[in-house]
Amino acid sequence: FHPGGLRVTGQIPFDSARKWSAIEVGNDSGAADSGVPDPGAPDSGVPDPGAAAGLWVFGAPEFVMHGCTHDAAGDTLAQAGDRAEDGLRTLLLAHTPSTDGIDPEEPTLPDRLQPVALVTFREQVRDDAAPAMAYFAEQGVNIRIISGDDPRTVAAVAREVGLNVTTGYDARTLPSDPDELAAVMDEHLVYGRVTPDQKLGMVRALQSRGHVVAMTGDGVNDVLAIKEADLGIAMDSAAASTKAVARLVLLDGRFSRLPGVVAEGRRVIANIERVSKLFLTKTTYAFAVGLVFAVLAWSFPFLPRQLSITDGLTIGVPAFFLALMPNTARYREGFLRRSLLFSVPSGLIVAVALIPLHIGAQQLQPGGYDTILMQSASTLTLAGIALWVLAVLARPFHWLRIAVVLSMYLGLAIVWAVPFLREFFQVTFLPEPLAWLVLTIVLIGMLLVEILKAWHTRVTAER
Repeated sequence: FHPGGLRVTGQIPFDSARKWSAIEVGNDSGAADSGVPDPGAPDSGVPDPGAAAGLWVFGAPEFVMHGCTHDAAGDTLAQAGDRAEDGLRTLLLAHTPSTDGIDPEEPTLPDRLQPVALVTFREQVRDDAAPAMAYFAEQGVNIRIISGDDPRTVAAVAREVGLNVTTGYDARTLPSDPDELAAVMDEHLVYGRVTPDQKLGMVRALQSRGHVVAMTGDGVNDVLAIKEADLGIAMDSAAASTKAVARLVLLDGRFSRLPGVVAEGRRVIANIERVSKLFLTKTTYAFAVGLVFAVLAWSFPFLPRQLSITDGLTIGVPAFFLALMPNTARYREGFLRRSLLFSVPSGLIVAVALIPLHIGAQQLQPGGYDTILMQSASTLTLAGIALWVLAVLARPFHWLRIAVVLSMYLGLAIVWAVPFLREFFQVTFLPEPLAWLVLTIVLIGMLLVEILKAWHTRVTAER
């Protein structure tokens, strides 16, 4: 301040809800000089220390000028609106030479404030923001931009990053009812003048509609929403409290990292579901085979080492590679239900296929084939259908997945083609009648798996 005995006699810190801060300036006695000219008046050419006395307010123009009815207030708000439409953040410095003091507990502004200066800032949109928004749009991720700034400014910035919006929604008119708020959130993309409590309410409203919500921010006013979100993301420049409640901190502050985060999360979750179906299928048919053959009093159709062929080629090796491959499938609720609806029936198809094999073999060869032939036929039947289950779960096909599936079929052929492996696993080539029986049962099993997959897709898509 200009020398002359003036000092700050009171202050109101900035608050993100009321959108302004203020200081009171008085003389050495602590009182403002009510007789000094307004600082907006023409300059007399002589510096007047008393011109700085009074109440100074700095904040969002419509909040600072709220309740002011003079012409200068209307003109200032119009200028501020024009700049907001151009994407500029606008703040207003206002003054009144006399004040009765502001209660720090319940601060309210007088209606005689005079505008002194408009201060504007242009947002510097990050170079990687638009590509990140485009990626999320391609992946079906819905974007909502919420800010404490003027909704017109926020809308202008949103257009710069590729969002198709004309105006922003003024959060001062948002409903307080959660259901009504959720309905508004479904219709509008951009929101301005949002308070911290409203940000929290918005997150909860979206979650109430079944959405998985990620929230990014860097300010203290974002803490509540980031903590409540399913995935809270803080920028590197964020306040310490914001980083403390976030699940993820972008250390380099680049939005371009977010598509990678989404892709990695989807890969992990989707591949876990895919691999779990393989393991649950194996668990089902292993239990069912043991139960069926025990009830029918038939000898168990495999040696432990022969089960190593089916386990390794249909589950162990392919599961390792499938778990590491890219997968862009979106997360959906009902993981366990979807897995069981496919795995239990597919496991039963594999297990039940061994019953007609043994009955048919008895018909083809009175007295039955010898043990090694029946074990070889059982191994080929189980492996043939289980490998088709693998092929179905590997869809949609990608060249890497196709390579994995074909490699497993090749591995099965190698076991029979290499004499050392045939001897080790105690398997052999089948006589023609038994080979045709195995092929017929495997083809029928593959058809049943395809029917199961079509039914599973329809049923799970309805939820």
